[in-house]
Amino acid sequence: MQEYIAHKNEITGELQSVKEHSENTARLCYEYAVPEWKNFMYAMGLLHDIGKYQPSFVRRIHGENVRVEHSTCGALAVREHYGKSYMALMMEYGIAGHHTGIPDGGFLNDEDCLSPTLSERMKREFEDFSRYKEELEIPELDLESWGRNLIEDCKNEEQLADKFAFFTRYAFSCLVDADSNDTAKFCRMQNLPKKLEGDFSACLNRVNQKLRSFQCETELQQARAVLQNQAFQNIGQNAEIYLLNMPTGSGKTLASAKIALERAIAGNKKRIIYVIPYNGIIEQTVKVFEDLFGEDMDILRHQSTFSYEDEENGSEDYRLAAKSAVENWDAPFIVTTAVQFFGSIYANKRGKLRKMHNMSDSILIFDEAHLMPQSYLQPCLQGISYITKYLNSEAVFLTATMPDFEQLIRTYAIADIRIHRLIQDTSDFKKFQKCTFSYLNEIMVEELLERSENLPSSLIIVNSKAKAREIYKACEGDGGKNYHLSTYMTAHDRRRVIQEICDELALLGKDYKNVSQIPKERRIRIVSTSLIEAGVDLDVHTVFRERTGLDSILQSGGRCNREGKRTFAVTYVFDWKTEKDREKKEEKNKEEDKDSLTKGLLEKYADISVQPCLEEYYARLYALKSQDIQKRTMHQFSCQLSSLPFQKYAQQFKPIDDRMISLVIPQDKESQVMVEQLKYTKSIDVRRLQNYTCSVKKKELEDLVRQHAADDFGTGIFCLVNPDYYAPDLGVLFEAIDYFL
Repeated sequence: MQEYIAHKNEITGELQSVKEHSENTARLCYEYAVPEWKNFMYAMGLLHDIGKYQPSFVRRIHGENVRVEHSTCGALAVREHYGKSYMALMMEYGIAGHHTGIPDGGFLNDEDCLSPTLSERMKREFEDFSRYKEELEIPELDLESWGRNLIEDCKNEEQLADKFAFFTRYAFSCLVDADSNDTAKFCRMQNLPKKLEGDFSACLNRVNQKLRSFQCETELQQARAVLQNQAFQNIGQNAEIYLLNMPTGSGKTLASAKIALERAIAGNKKRIIYVIPYNGIIEQTVKVFEDLFGEDMDILRHQSTFSYEDEENGSEDYRLAAKSAVENWDAPFIVTTAVQFFGSIYANKRGKLRKMHNMSDSILIFDEAHLMPQSYLQPCLQGISYITKYLNSEAVFLTATMPDFEQLIRTYAIADIRIHRLIQDTSDFKKFQKCTFSYLNEIMVEELLERSENLPSSLIIVNSKAKAREIYKACEGDGGKNYHLSTYMTAHDRRRVIQEICDELALLGKDYKNVSQIPKERRIRIVSTSLIEAGVDLDVHTVFRERTGLDSILQSGGRCNREGKRTFAVTYVFDWKTEKDREKKEEKNKEEDKDSLTKGLLEKYADISVQPCLEEYYARLYALKSQDIQKRTMHQFSCQLSSLPFQKYAQQFKPIDDRMISLVIPQDKESQVMVEQLKYTKSIDVRRLQNYTCSVKKKELEDLVRQHAADDFGTGIFCLVNPDYYAPDLGVLFEAIDYFL
């Protein structure tokens, strides 16, 4: 009897039959799925590779050089067994795309599709693969009951399209991870890396010890303890989403760790996923948790700017385990970015979607939740709501400037989801107000510098990189210690400068108890873009913030008198007086109403940090932006389930500004070697280069290329090849580019 082979181990020569691989994959699919999806996923796993029963695939596995399409065969078999049902269609999308990615459905605008659609592929002719019926026992499924569960909570076809698309990706995730894991196990045999491990109970004990070690003598310390205890007492409410609104300095990170661990233990969850808004602050977040948990937790760090190839800490076994876990997030504690998290929900390729199913049975913490991208807010809230309501997870939204997420979630995601506010009494918030806010109206650069030059330490935050650089250059030669931060600098240099600033501020406080005695050469002035507003623990005497959204202004104020050691501190908000800058601001306000909205609130409220002001800001902002909030959902592309454009949607899902392009800056021997490798081999692990990249506009990059200062060597990864165009404290230099001056 003919044996049908799925895989051949190139090292040992051993063969794995299609029957064995199909049944193994089906069992793993069953294991990975939440209870309501287990039988569905078992059937999907069983049918995914039956195209390997074709005679041409038999010849291929025995060495003949023939191209064989096998994925669509499984989709055709699904239709044969389960008809034209919701369940069958979802399986068809996933099985047909389990190698190349979930395809667009088809029918609508087929000419716009870059790859063959599901509709087109289902019309193709294949060799006879019916022998699978003799080897595999395909289960019966309750199509009617499953369909009712799918349409539950969907009030219209738009909601059904979004929900169907989400669960198609979830089913695909279970399938491709099961397929990958069984294939890897067979091909590598016993050489699989061990898994990362963690002890939630031991970590919780560490957190509790840390909390008990804090003194509660001052009014601020007592208020911090009261707020934290209020949150801890409210976490037993069995909600699906918790809202944790705590002011800066109240211990949000530590409180969120305790809440996550307690909920994980109580709900027997598999993992905790900590989601932060920016790449730039993930390193210090990971360090906080590593110091807190010690050897009781293996922490997986997943971001675009980090590669375990370059990790020097930990054993080789740990690095191998971490590299493997990055692929599917099979780890107990993950720290990642919002871009990675939401990109892993709304992709269509197996490499990204593979980890999605491991967001089930989890505790999700969204730090600085107010920074979720506005134009992608509905799909972000939908994704979180689906994971928590249907995949046995819980989420905590964490921020000092909390929008009315309860209303937003009920409006744009699931109306009847269980949401609970962990802080009900906000009367102690005012005790964490460490500075006042003052509106200066319009000022010139010279006036701004004059106000800041005699201060012990000051932070100037502006809205553009060009303006930050202009101000920093105007500080040259004034005798003080001046620093500059922007995304024109590489991550490597930003970290170095931030550490230097922190060290210098610490020395200043140690050396001079009386600030009036600080000599001019020791006075510190920092000029930065908004990158410094979240996750950078600076404590300066005075902050100057160019007018922008109220949430950003309040976050900027969190850098002013952060430790509360001074009795009087001010964050000044200002506009530029020059005609050129005013025109830029007015043009921007045509597109973004939040700046003009903030101006009205600055004039209305004596203290913009009070809760009513923040509530009014968000209420008016989200009312103005309601169309933007909804425009990136799947149903805006199509509501017909058979024509959902999974590939097209994934390609256009870009929650970060894709008008900016990464430019690699070789700065040391290691980065120079990597650029040389890229130049001559045309290949490299891109994540290893991320530490040496800065962000430039497309026009700026084009000018650098035209001047032979940048080159991609035919790889699409652009590198600076003329070192004269980069100064570590300024970022990329553009003196030769006329438009920039």
